Amino acid sequence: MSLKIRFTSSTISRLVLARVGNPHRNEAMETSKEVFNVQEDDRPLLTSLFLKPFKNLAPHRFSHHSSLDQHEMNNIAKALFDAPSTKLLPKGVEIAQRLYAKSNHPNIKAGDLCIAMVDEIEVEGELTNALCILKAESMVPFLSISGHDGDLELHTEQGINPDKIDKGCLILNTWSNKGYYVLTFDRAGEGSRFWIKEFLGLQPIPDAAFLTNAYASMVTDFMGQQVPPEAPPEESFAAARQALNYFDDREQFDLQEFEERVLKTPEAIAQFAEHRSRLEEEQGLPLETSFEISQKDVNKAVKRLNAVLKLDTGVEVHLKSLPDTPANPLVERGFDESREMKFIKIFYNEIVSHT
Repeated sequence: MSLKIRFTSSTISRLVLARVGNPHRNEAMETSKEVFNVQEDDRPLLTSLFLKPFKNLAPHRFSHHSSLDQHEMNNIAKALFDAPSTKLLPKGVEIAQRLYAKSNHPNIKAGDLCIAMVDEIEVEGELTNALCILKAESMVPFLSISGHDGDLELHTEQGINPDKIDKGCLILNTWSNKGYYVLTFDRAGEGSRFWIKEFLGLQPIPDAAFLTNAYASMVTDFMGQQVPPEAPPEESFAAARQALNYFDDREQFDLQEFEERVLKTPEAIAQFAEHRSRLEEEQGLPLETSFEISQKDVNKAVKRLNAVLKLDTGVEVHLKSLPDTPANPLVERGFDESREMKFIKIFYNEIVSHT
């Protein structure tokens, strides 16, 4: 389940800072010796910059195969929430040390780490606090102009672009018995397991949005695989779109009904079960077979569908929608005898826009 979260009255006033290298490359780790206190005038802007990336993110929670008592990050968060005024520095250093130990891979970049307690986050109408961890892996150059001896001077410096922070997590002090409610991001993309799996030890919270996205992506991939490789790309697109039609105007997903209406044959049902099993194993999370459908996420899945035809003449045709009935196609293929070339014919009523 997703919680309603508001940052309107939130404040960050105390930070622990660190520079975390890669031990594989013999890079060092450095942590602040004291808690950094943010000036009162700087708190609103800093808080806004720190919390901006955490809007509209899918929720996660700490997970351990044995017990949450064995989960290091879960225990660090619990200790901080129990005594935030005295534990921020030692536990912040522990977080940096854990990240450093987990960074022992040649592809992991060094970066600057900011660890902060966030006060007065509104969760479902009640105020609580949270632990915020941000990692910036790249510095950007910027210019500053300052006055000196009655004149102006231009300086070049290196710093963190708040819009380009690479990784982050926000651990809310709620759901403590379930592994806390955690929002996280990694600009490296979904293929990167390091931040979410190895460092934080998180798994998604299987709410309506997560399950809708998971099944929509799974269905799209599976239906595309059922089309022969030599078939035109739009056939794969059409098969995926037809499968997604099942989600339209439905409030509830039921796997058995989906199998009967969309997959139909015992062979396809068995293959889809194997496909789903592989995904569950990769994520370490079993997927429910009945859940409330999030229509907003269905619409996003449909928009992501895109068949791209790349032609040897340098032309690309992007197909974002196709007719639901093959009897009335919008795309025709043929062969021109005089030119001895293949062609694609596209039917339309009018040009909506052009760039």
